[in-house]
Amino acid sequence: MTLDDLQFLLSSEGEQWLKDTARSRFGFVVTPITPHNHLQIAAQLRQQLPPTQAQAIMETVMLRQQAAVKFSRADQMFFTRPALEQASAETISHYRAQRFAAAGFRQVADLGCGIGGDALALAAHAHVTGIEWDAVRLAMAQENVRVYGHGAQFHPLQADLVELTPLPAEAVFFDPARRDEHGRRFHSVHQYQPPLNLVERWGAHTAVKVSPAIDYAEIPPGVEAEFISLTGDMKECVLWAGDLRSDANRRATLLPEGHSLTDADLPAQPTPVTAVGHYLYEPDSAVIRAHLVEALAQQLGANKIDEEIAYLTSDDPQETPFAKRYVVEAVRPFQLKQLRHYLHQNQIGQVTVKKRGSPLEPEKLQRQLRLTGPKENHRILFLTHIQGKPSVIIGWEDK
Repeated sequence: MTLDDLQFLLSSEGEQWLKDTARSRFGFVVTPITPHNHLQIAAQLRQQLPPTQAQAIMETVMLRQQAAVKFSRADQMFFTRPALEQASAETISHYRAQRFAAAGFRQVADLGCGIGGDALALAAHAHVTGIEWDAVRLAMAQENVRVYGHGAQFHPLQADLVELTPLPAEAVFFDPARRDEHGRRFHSVHQYQPPLNLVERWGAHTAVKVSPAIDYAEIPPGVEAEFISLTGDMKECVLWAGDLRSDANRRATLLPEGHSLTDADLPAQPTPVTAVGHYLYEPDSAVIRAHLVEALAQQLGANKIDEEIAYLTSDDPQETPFAKRYVVEAVRPFQLKQLRHYLHQNQIGQVTVKKRGSPLEPEKLQRQLRLTGPKENHRILFLTHIQGKPSVIIGWEDK
């Protein structure tokens, strides 16, 4: 998409085309564009509009549909596909912006602001200078911040971050690209574009969004690494420095509720490894990535089932937002024939297979079990190690 195409989308004519296309003005039932109808809609658009404008209409409508899971006002926003894929969900952006606000910063630089996914949240609390080399993304960011009612707080600047002299800003948010131009992920922070060390020239008070799979050896000293999950899915890690960081070195945060666990919660002594009790706990992915399973164990009064496995166990049920709890029905050394016999004997007709520390493929195992019981008789199989031995735990979620 070019700037001219974006300007067309922003015009009254373009807005009407977007509205009509989203509502399938071409004789379809009012429904989202799908693989079954998009080619016909695109063909009819090309009969009435220049090709680039027709493509811009189709792409914007389809990206708005996809963005609805991230942004509450997606139906009014503008995106490029790569920028949407990299953008944080609105819930996460607002959470981060509140940390900037709590630290008292009112002048923030958003380095590599993309389509404004973070700027729209930061601008609710501060004046934001959004810096982006791509002119189309920058124009989209300006419009997207306006959609959220904070247009006067956003100041766009087209510039190359590598060449730019630092602006007067109290704090910095930096979201470097973590994929190359072909969509391949960078596995090291040293490959990020622009490089991660760029923030060093911008001052001490920084927040940097990185991959949640970051190698701990690449986390700079003196920062707080916060691992964030959203409704149970691991999303990202943020490195907080200066007055933006807390006293913690590692933090697991669960959104949308905002529950947090930190390394200050770690026990003084290692968590004991014991036999599996009546209940099994599966920690949230953010807790695992933040290396805080033992902190959760202390909160629950629970034990580990293996030194290397992130499952916890107890005989008494404990409530926690940081883990799912399962009722344990049986614990067995893993042997396929014995497992199949147990499930057939108990007339189990359907299983969900989870694994941690096991090389087995869940889909292959499900085929090998050859279940014949009623489908409503369901169990969860945990393929794992218990005190170093390949095992299976059979149970169900305790909701």
